[in-house]
Amino acid sequence: MSVTSAAMRLVGPADHVGQPELERIFAAQRETALRLRRSTAAQRLDKIERLKRAVLARQTDIQRAGAMDFGKPAAEVDLTEILPVVAEANDARRHLRRWMKAKKVLPTLLMFGTSSYVQCEPKGRCLIISPWNYPVNLTFGPLISAIAAGNTVILKPSEMTPHLTALMAEIVREVFPEDEVALFQGDASVSQALLDLPFDHIFFTGSPAIGRVVMAAAAKHLTSVTLELGGKSPTIVDATADLKAAAANLMWSKCTNSGQTCIAPDHVYVHESVKETFVQHCRDALAKAYGEGDATRNSPNLARIVNPRHTQRLIDLMDDSVQKGARVLVGGQHQADQKFIAPSLIDQVSPDAKIMQEEIFGPLLPVIAYRDLDEVIGKINAQPKPLALYIWTKDGKLADKVLRETSSGGACVNHSVVQFLHGRLPFGGVNNSGLGSAHGLYGFKAFSHERAIVKTWLLLASTFYPPYTHLSQRLINWTLRLV
Repeated sequence: MSVTSAAMRLVGPADHVGQPELERIFAAQRETALRLRRSTAAQRLDKIERLKRAVLARQTDIQRAGAMDFGKPAAEVDLTEILPVVAEANDARRHLRRWMKAKKVLPTLLMFGTSSYVQCEPKGRCLIISPWNYPVNLTFGPLISAIAAGNTVILKPSEMTPHLTALMAEIVREVFPEDEVALFQGDASVSQALLDLPFDHIFFTGSPAIGRVVMAAAAKHLTSVTLELGGKSPTIVDATADLKAAAANLMWSKCTNSGQTCIAPDHVYVHESVKETFVQHCRDALAKAYGEGDATRNSPNLARIVNPRHTQRLIDLMDDSVQKGARVLVGGQHQADQKFIAPSLIDQVSPDAKIMQEEIFGPLLPVIAYRDLDEVIGKINAQPKPLALYIWTKDGKLADKVLRETSSGGACVNHSVVQFLHGRLPFGGVNNSGLGSAHGLYGFKAFSHERAIVKTWLLLASTFYPPYTHLSQRLINWTLRLV
């Protein structure tokens, strides 16, 4: 079946699933979740491998669907949608057996006479709600972690990328029975209906505003959550930085997926002594990657905004900044009905402009000159903690100072966005930008309960059973001094 026909069959108001169907599959997954507690590493890895093979077999279809939903270049689809899924699957293949092994724990003095260990066990029935900006990556990546941990899963991707969502639905049906993994399509009403169910864990990727809704819904059932959110991730370029490398890297990370990336640099603080040179390097990097003027509009290397509404939101942000005194240094061209926004550098942005208050999530980059690093650190700390922080400098002490005096979900020095691809690091936010971590071992733990187990071979605690005597009090006093 073609992507187009699949979308026509699987997406649309007529296909919005009702509460009885949600509850039927949720109930069916209960017995499966109990059975999967006994699943072996080999059984889990077999499912992960089948998912990986199915994704790779549909590489051309995924490229085509990405072009239909976003105008994404095929190479960008491969690098940002398929590669992370394959890497996550391969990491599980290499390490899952070790992750599943019980971890012995040495006894404390109070625990003399016992042996202890931590055993990761599946949480049970899990819900993954994924966003529209990287649908395959941010749906199947967490799914691999959930399967590795031994859970059942219900997936709810965004309705805003219908072709990719329809294709993922096909893949899920090909690989999994619905009592193990099921995918539901539809609008926010389907997500809300799912959130009313007592899942054992919810993994949500999206905006902080919706993250609060998810957390409130989870609280009704005391369901654990992982929230991968966003925020206004700042970048600092100091006077010692390799300006050409910084410009090329930041224009790449800002404009990939047309800026619709939760860890994209949101705004950049540039030391005033090098700002003009930095901007020129950015101009050169953009021209090389996407062309200049009208050529940018037709560039095969630049994705489109997801829909006209989001395009208009970005246009409004740019217009508001200009009305409040900003200058567009590079770019500025746009066409809402074509979902097109040119990569744009914006100078002299007023602090009260909307573009400095809202997460941009598009190819608009405010460039802010600074003289005093402490002032920049103060501005960063005055805002909610971001998902990412980027520092470009050759001064190691300066980088350490910024890292020590700020907080963010992750950070890079002399690079950007690659922290997402490092499978041995925890990926996640802090406070407003997220709760919990994902990827590799950290993703496995997100979908696991770390169960503490104590086995006793010498019952010394019986010494402290009542009735409490003078001797037992002396033993208690001795214990208080000893521990």
